[in-house]
Amino acid sequence: MAVRVIALANQKGGVGKTTTAINLAACVAAAGRRVLLIDLDPQCNATSGIGVEQAPGRSIYAALLGETKLADLVKETRIANLRIVPSELDLAGAEIDIARAERYLHKLNDALKPVHEQNMYDFVFIDCPPSLGILTMNALTAAQSVIIPIQCEYYALEGLSVISRLLEQVRDGGANPRLELEGILMTMYDGRTNLSGQVVEEVRSHFADKIYENVIPRNVRLSEAPSFGVPAVEYDASCTGAVAYRKFAKEFLRRADHKAAGAQPQPTPQPTPPAPQPAPNPPPAP
Repeated sequence: MAVRVIALANQKGGVGKTTTAINLAACVAAAGRRVLLIDLDPQCNATSGIGVEQAPGRSIYAALLGETKLADLVKETRIANLRIVPSELDLAGAEIDIARAERYLHKLNDALKPVHEQNMYDFVFIDCPPSLGILTMNALTAAQSVIIPIQCEYYALEGLSVISRLLEQVRDGGANPRLELEGILMTMYDGRTNLSGQVVEEVRSHFADKIYENVIPRNVRLSEAPSFGVPAVEYDASCTGAVAYRKFAKEFLRRADHKAAGAQPQPTPQPTPPAPQPAPNPPPAP
């Protein structure tokens, strides 16, 4: 199977993008696929969240400038089949340095060429910064598709329309004609509120074939896991957040495998509600 490069992007922060990148990468690796996670965010949250220490000069910065090979920056993680290109705070300077170069939108794509040529991984996931700057634009130019995690709140709908238009501009403008929307993942779902359900239905009405059936609930374990440097699916495998991410990863792989085979993905079967129980017979009259 050819390498699939997938960016996780949303210009709005706090939507669960990095949490999704870490846990999706861990689940896909656990399924036996070769995975590379690229932390393209100078905040380094994916790096620390996967248990890798930051080190000066070990981010993708130099590879974007053509000063080193991406393969020399890859680090092992504690998870089998999962490797990472970590980030560092200095990566923020790449926004300025890359802008001065020719073909500045294609620097990440150029750095990834050996990965494609040598078929080193099955999936490359790129955790983008929460902005629409040059780093994110490089990710969109290098990726075949994009996963957009969005929070189940009203303002997330506005952000979704912004990044959807950006994808169209990148594709139609010629920077990356192959770019497509891989899927939309609803995060921080709260079943106790009507708003969460309304937002999901609103997104589904516009992106019925792209929204994932599985949603990620609000769960404190998802917030705790990064402080221990492990994905939530390892930190507490039985918590509702971890269970949801494993289900999402299975849905993601099912769609990806169908796409690789040239078939249309089949909808995820919905659970059948239990049949109503017959009312008990009334007691005999005295």
